Amino acid sequence: MSVADKIKESLKELKQDIKDLAHRRGHKHQLPVRHGGDQSFFSLQREINDLFDGLYRSHGLSKGQWPEAGSWLGDEWPSVDVTDSEKQVKVKVELPGMDEDGIEVSVADEALTIRGEKKTEVEDKGEDHYHRECSYGSFHRTIPLPCEIDTNKVDASFKKGVLTVTLPKSVAAQAKVKKIKIKTQSGDLK
Repeated sequence: MSVADKIKESLKELKQDIKDLAHRRGHKHQLPVRHGGDQSFFSLQREINDLFDGLYRSHGLSKGQWPEAGSWLGDEWPSVDVTDSEKQVKVKVELPGMDEDGIEVSVADEALTIRGEKKTEVEDKGEDHYHRECSYGSFHRTIPLPCEIDTNKVDASFKKGVLTVTLPKSVAAQAKVKKIKIKTQSGDLK
C-alpha cells in the first residue's frame, strides 16, 4: 500500500472516529457548542486533537511535521538529482514543458532555491465549437548544499526540459576533502 493510500485510509478512519465521537456524546446531527458553563465543546476539541495526534504518530510524525499535500502522492515535484564530487556540486532538475523564462535560480545561506511558474492557455475556435483551456502552476524547491560554494562561479543551463545547475565548491571546502587509503585483508595498501 502506497503512502498516499495509507494516509487516505487513515483520514477515512479519522473522519469516522469524529462522527462516532459526536454520536457517542449524544449529538446526532450537530457538533456540540458551548452553552453557559457547558464544557462539552472543549472536551470534544481535546478528543479530536488526541485523534489527530494518534494519526501523526501512526505515520511517524510529530506535531508540525504533517507532510504537504504534494508529498502524500510520492516524491516532491520537481524531481531533483544532486551529485557531489570533489570540486563541485551538480543539481539536475526535471522541468518538462517549461522554458527558461519561467524559472528562477538562487543561492543563499548554503542552499539552492529553484522556483518556477508555468502558464498555459489553449484556445480553439471553430465554426460550430469553442474550446478554451487554461492551466497554471508554480513550485519551489530548496536544496541544502553540503558545503560552501563559490557563488561567483555558479552556472545554470536549461536543455530539453532539464535544468542543470553547477555549483563549484569554494577553495576552503575543497581543502577539507581528505582521501583515505583502504587496507586490504593481507595488510597491503590499495
